[in-house]
Amino acid sequence: MAPQRQLHLNAFIMPNGHHEAAWRHHSTDPVRARTLQHYVDIARTAERGRLDSVFLADVVGLGDNVRHNSHSGFEPLTLLSALAASTEHIGLIATASTTYNHPYTLARAFASLDHLSGGRAGWNIVTSSSAIEAGNFGIERPDHARRYERAEEFLEVVAALWDSFGDDAIVADTTSGVYADTDRIAPIDHHGEFFDVAGPLNVPRPVQGYPLLVQAGSSEAGKAYAARYAEAVFTAQQTLQDGIDFSDDLTRRLPRHGRSRDELLVLPGISPIIGSTQEEAQRLEAEINAGIVPAYGLAQLSSMLDVELTEEHLDAPLPHVEHITQGNQSRFTLVTELARREELTVRQLIERLAGGRGHRVLAGTPEQIADDLETWFTKGAADGFNIMPATYPQSLEVFVDTVVPILQERGLFRREYTGTTLREHYGLARPQAGHIGSTSTTSTSTTSAPTSSSTSTTKEHAA
Repeated sequence: MAPQRQLHLNAFIMPNGHHEAAWRHHSTDPVRARTLQHYVDIARTAERGRLDSVFLADVVGLGDNVRHNSHSGFEPLTLLSALAASTEHIGLIATASTTYNHPYTLARAFASLDHLSGGRAGWNIVTSSSAIEAGNFGIERPDHARRYERAEEFLEVVAALWDSFGDDAIVADTTSGVYADTDRIAPIDHHGEFFDVAGPLNVPRPVQGYPLLVQAGSSEAGKAYAARYAEAVFTAQQTLQDGIDFSDDLTRRLPRHGRSRDELLVLPGISPIIGSTQEEAQRLEAEINAGIVPAYGLAQLSSMLDVELTEEHLDAPLPHVEHITQGNQSRFTLVTELARREELTVRQLIERLAGGRGHRVLAGTPEQIADDLETWFTKGAADGFNIMPATYPQSLEVFVDTVVPILQERGLFRREYTGTTLREHYGLARPQAGHIGSTSTTSTSTTSAPTSSSTSTTKEHAA
């Protein structure tokens, strides 16, 4: 018999939790959230629950609503490098932008994290939608399509750099005095529309070949990018049917890139609020919602929709908003459809978004949470979930101690880690060199990877 398919769980880390009022809740400590030990404890809790990975989001700018919410702003790769030394199994996924980084430095950073963690690194690839971020780099925010064009070339250059060091290039033969076989290390000589990169990388090929490639955009451009490159997709879906449709959409796109469904995992976000009874869960939800600051919610919603909302809008329906945004287009659609479908006032919409920014918030008993996850999993709406605890560390501890055992008892989740790398946790193969190749028509020259045991030919990234 084939082994039972199992779901995958990732813990999405925020300083005090995913609810916008988490920092005000009695179970959190905003001061401790600026310490390394806070994050070490979270990662170890996730590892105790045998979760696949932890994930850090990132923006390279300070939002204009920090007045009403906690903020740490730690650079993800720096923090995850520290967590690598404090954990043994848990995967470590960092967000990094293709708009405000350079391929060489990012390829080097992720290769370093993958080696230092023993093959547990993952890269959440984002194109960055915030105008605040653009201002920190002295540029105007690129339009949506242009950001994805850059992201395609960016990833292909990064992959070529990872491949520029053959898997068996390090010989370390003390007798002959040969440390590296330089025939298996080669420049990439990339000359494209956005980047000119000579290479090779000065870090050996990552333990996993490539760190796990994650993507989080659900716009048309985002889905096209995910179908071509991503191995895991973090997504926000409000209904079971929306989840099924999203998964089916990605599945239909995969064959054109020579990919199959088992090469891509869909992980919707969910923020569970757990009580011993339904009534207790709802009381806990109301308790944390009581800390919402309307001014903060208005600022968040205005940012999502690229529109100016004020206090006069609070008790009225969401005004008509044109679907013209250079920001997060998929989140725009989700939020406006939620408001229309449930006929919410702006105040009610703010409360609905406070716990997950468009991701589902589910208040219930451990059994109800487990039932919901199982339904989405078995109905084809998810391969697993991006768990977004309302508060840290308490909500994650409750999930690990109450929901995970139920999933394990049902045979839906592992009891022990069976691999050592993040790819093994997710059941994904280690890619051979040249796995990601350019089909871009903007590049005017070639990018070559070295001959190694994992690829017997020179991989050409040609226009």
